[in-house]
Amino acid sequence: MFNWEGVTEFVAVAETESFTVASRRLGISIAQVSRQVSALESRLATQLLYRTTRKVSITEAGKIYYQHCRQVLDGLEEAERALANLQSAPRGKLKITAPATYGESIIAPLLNDFIALYPELEVECRMTNQTVNLIESGFDLAIRVGSLDDSSMMAKRLASRRLYVCASPAYISRYGEPAYLSELEDHNCLQGTLDYWRFQENGLERNVKINGNIRYNVGQGLLDAALKGLGIVQLPDYYVQESIERGQLTALLQKYQPSDEDVWALYPHNRHLSPKVRMLVDYLSEHFR
Repeated sequence: MFNWEGVTEFVAVAETESFTVASRRLGISIAQVSRQVSALESRLATQLLYRTTRKVSITEAGKIYYQHCRQVLDGLEEAERALANLQSAPRGKLKITAPATYGESIIAPLLNDFIALYPELEVECRMTNQTVNLIESGFDLAIRVGSLDDSSMMAKRLASRRLYVCASPAYISRYGEPAYLSELEDHNCLQGTLDYWRFQENGLERNVKINGNIRYNVGQGLLDAALKGLGIVQLPDYYVQESIERGQLTALLQKYQPSDEDVWALYPHNRHLSPKVRMLVDYLSEHFR
């Protein structure tokens, strides 16, 4: 019979390139991980990992062994998920990450509605604008906005968001309304974390450098400044849509409207059969529409 001792530990170290991170993922001590991997190498009479004081890397033999072990472990996970699919409701822990403001204003209310439907779920949601490594950090699902860089993940488009350039009627009355992108240099442009705004001109994407005397790293501060007539702002629709509809803000430069950005649900391949992940992604997709 096959001896499984050390296999799970080796796979965790190979994927994270760290005994410390692997121990956190598995919930055991670093010493235990190291001991199990060393025992596995002795049993196989093969060095699977290179170890230095600063880095852990995988040997050629280790890469071959990892690929086979990963397939076997994925098969075991799928077998467990197949049994879980027999249950009528999702349960267990669900770990999610989403962009800070978008997650707080859009994702969190939908997630809370989903939890209300399935109270046996234990949900942890981390709102951050940093790109999190899903596998290394043990996340089941990420919400991402814009282009995707990680092609190793499975992705489902949920919705899109639109950027608006706008200003209050008071600002426009006092300083006028820009008709061309070149005229932005004559206006006080409220700055976020970037020093440029996105536009589309003659079918091509264009970034225009902006200047102003106010800078915030959060959208609510920029929105409040725009509503008080302090400058022009570019913000996503979920910040300004209601204010535009109420006449508190006026959309500007609409002929240069940039392409909408897609909103994605991103998850590792070994999560696609998990009923809780699948049902949440379907729920978000349906309610975004």
